[in-house]
Parts: sequence; structure tokens; C-alpha cells
Amino acid sequence: MNDPATDTPTPDRPGLPRLGVFGLMLSIFLATLDGQLVSTALPTIVGDLGGLEHFSWAVTAYLLTMAASTPVWGKLGDLYGRKGACLSSVTLFLVGTVLCGLAQSMGQLIAFRGLQGLGAGGLMVGALSVIGVVVPARDRGRIQSMVGVMMPVAFVGGPLLGGFITDYMSWRWAFYVNVPVGVVALLAITRGVRLPPARVTGRIDWLGTALLTTGILALTLLAGWAGTTYAWTSWQIAVLAVVVVLALAWFVRVELRAAEPVTPPRLFARRDFTLAQILSFLAGAVLFSVVNYLPQYMQFVQGSSSTASGLLILPLMFGMLTAQLTTGRLMDRGGMDRVVALAGGGTALAGALLLLLLGTDTPLAAASAYTLVIGVGIGALIQATMVATMNNAYPRDMGAATGTVTLVRTIGGSLGVALLGALQSSRMSEVLTERLGSAAQQRLTAGGALTPAQLKDMTTATRDAVKDAVSSGLHGVLLGAAVVSALAFGTAWFVRATPPLIPAPAGPPDAGTEAEAGKDSARASSGD
Repeated sequence: MNDPATDTPTPDRPGLPRLGVFGLMLSIFLATLDGQLVSTALPTIVGDLGGLEHFSWAVTAYLLTMAASTPVWGKLGDLYGRKGACLSSVTLFLVGTVLCGLAQSMGQLIAFRGLQGLGAGGLMVGALSVIGVVVPARDRGRIQSMVGVMMPVAFVGGPLLGGFITDYMSWRWAFYVNVPVGVVALLAITRGVRLPPARVTGRIDWLGTALLTTGILALTLLAGWAGTTYAWTSWQIAVLAVVVVLALAWFVRVELRAAEPVTPPRLFARRDFTLAQILSFLAGAVLFSVVNYLPQYMQFVQGSSSTASGLLILPLMFGMLTAQLTTGRLMDRGGMDRVVALAGGGTALAGALLLLLLGTDTPLAAASAYTLVIGVGIGALIQATMVATMNNAYPRDMGAATGTVTLVRTIGGSLGVALLGALQSSRMSEVLTERLGSAAQQRLTAGGALTPAQLKDMTTATRDAVKDAVSSGLHGVLLGAAVVSALAFGTAWFVRATPPLIPAPAGPPDAGTEAEAGKDSARASSGD
């Protein structure tokens, strides 16, 4: 039973709403699975619809709108009802999905992918914010373990399912397959989640929303274009960097004065909340970088196919899954926040250093097995950050809090891939130039045209040079991942094992809430 005054389960509530939790899990699964399905089918889609020059925008449009809408969905849920916001995001996602399947040109597909991304931005944050107020603090670790299972399953199952659909069915089913899952999620959430109707007096901070959206869009474009579409020193990248700094600086100023800020500054009065966001950013950078560049090594150096390269990092995904299931149970007992974060950072560091053993002569089985350790570390870090975020946010800010931690992890991943990718490209170019000369290096890497399929037509010397270059490039990524993991380990030492916040009224913070926030701020300042 829920307490209407707090929109939070009372301690004597019998059991968890299993049907509702199942629906929320499906919502999160949709958010993670879609990108993996579509990435596999995109080459076929482009071949059917034409417009190869717009290939990247089919992905970029989705990522841009998803990232920009994530914090807005969280705030909409806080103000006008979390269940309604969750259902609305699933519905919008399904509408965009069906339209993508019906697209007749690349222009239509890009527009519909943008619409789909608007809905996708609310899938995970909507589900997590509902979980934050429906599930008692003592059960959040267990539920977060279930959430954590979704990511590795989608990362591995998505490409396999996408490849099967593309090979044996129409590519349009890569979109349509989401519809039955989404419909079941809608029905389960509608029937299984019971929240008292609540509407907070206030309006969306539209100026803050616009500034945050501008900053996120510019940052996403910068991460995607820097070092690939445009040189790091180009005027386009410089302009994007200036826009990012100005928009986010102005956003912070607006949020400090807004009556209903998109990201309430009071959240950051709790030291552990702020540390959780830093850890989430670092975990995202390590995860996305390693997952993006390990398959490249498997394909170029180990000679694996695209599908097989995904299967070869199964130990990494299994490590994430195991860590999240285990640490979720541990964190339910309380007082384990620092221990889990330290274990995650330390294990991720050890895993990144272990992967430096990968080379051109590493046995395939060993190369696959080595990924297990870093997977365990990343899984523990992600679990620690999400549970800490929920435990350090008042119920009325749960949507904004979960939106923030999700967005921060996405930004960390985007920047990690861009920055470490630049390091990877630099090391590859150095090795190719040293072994083959600058002319051959430019010919091989011009426009990013080098593919694993081209290796069989190369001379033995060229093939060996490419394999050495890819291994060296991966080592650059792994060294960067090790540094980031070390930063996460160091940050984790400052985490405190603070108990979950006492539920506060769902309306504007009252005197008690403000007093508690003031105490938290004072404790953070004093280092208690």
C-alpha cells in the first residue's frame, strides 16, 4: 500500500507489484534492445532505401533526440505523474517504431528515428523513476540487478536477432518486433503499477530545457564528428565546443534561480549523489569504449565475423550480469555503497590492464576470456551508481535524479568513445606509417574505408601491419580505460554508506525537506 502523502511505499506494503515491475523491465529492455537491432540491419536498410551519404544520420537523429529528451521526461514525471510519463514515452516510442518500419526513403527514416528517439529518452528514466517510488529502498538493489541483466542480454541478443531478421525476413521487422513487446509493457504497467494521482504545482523550466538540449545536442555532435567527420582543430569542432560551454554554463545559472529546475540543484547538496554522477560518467566512458573497440580487434586480428565478434565478448556481458546480480543483493543489506564502488573501480582497472595482454598472437579463447574481469568491474560500478542515486534523492525528485544518472552515463560513453577513439586512430596511423609509409597509411585509412573483408586481398606484410596497428590502437583505448577506471577507484574512496533519504512530501519541499537538504550540504562540506 502506498502513502498518498509521499507517493512512496509504506514499510508494511506486502510484496512487490510483480506485474508492474515486469512491465517496467520490458520498457527498459526496449530502450536497450532497439539500438542493437537497428545497427545490424542498417546496411541493408540503406541498400533498400538509398541515400548512403545519410547513413550516419539514421543513428545520430535517434541518439540526439533520445539524449536531449531524457531529463525532460524525468521532470515531466516529477511534475505531472510518473506512471503517465512512462506510459506516454512507451506509446511515443511505438508510434515512431511503426513509422520507421513504414519508411519509404532515408529522409523519412531519419525523421521517424528522431521521433522514436524522443520516446526512447523516457523509456529507461520513466521506468527507473517509477521503481524509485514503488519499490522500497531495501529492495532497490535486487530490482536494479534485474535492470542490469537487460543491458548485457540486449547487447548480445540484439545483434543476433537483428542479423536473423535481416537475413531471413524483411528489415522492417527489425522495427516491428518492438511492437508486441511494447504493447505487453503498456498493459503490464497500466494494470500492475498503482500510484495515487499526484500533480505538483509548477511549470516546466523551458529556458533550462532549451539550454540543456542545446548543450547536449552540441556535445553529442562534437563527440560523433571530432576526429572523424572533422579534424579536432577544425572551426566546426571549435564552434561546437564553444556552444557546449556557453549553453551548459548558462543552464547552471538558470537552474539555480528556476522555481522548478529540470535538474534540481538541491540533488547535488548530497555528496553521495554528486559522487554517483561522477562514477556513472566514468563507468559509461569505460563501458562504451571497450564494447565499441573490442569487436574491431576480434574482426581484424582474430579474423572473426561481425556476429562472432559480438559472441566473443560474451564473457564481458556475463561478468556485468553476474556483478549486478551479486552486488544488488549486497547493497540491499545497507552500508555497502563504498565497498561496491571500490570493488567496481578496482576490478575495472585490473580488467583494463589484463586486456593489454591482447596481441596478434593471443589465442582466440584467451582473448575472449580476458574480457570477463572488466565486465565484472563495470557491472559493479553501474549498480553502485544507480542505487546510490535513488537512495540520495527525495521521492518528488526521483524522475529528475534517474534522468540525470542515465544522461550522465550516456554523455560519458559518447565522450569516451570520441576521445579514446582519437587515441586509437592516432596509434593505428603511427604503426601503419612506420611499417608501410605515409602514402600507404593514407590509402588504407582514408575516409575510414578499411574493413576486415579487405585483409584477404592484402599482401602478408600489409596484413601483418594492419593487425599490429589495430592491436596498438586497442592498447591505446585500454590504457585510457585504465586511467578512467583508476579515477573511478579514487572517487569511490569518498563515498559514504548513507541510509536512504526519509520520504518527503510529493509537493514542493517543505521546511523539513529544506532543513534536511541543509544538513546534507553541511555534512558534505565538513566531510562527515
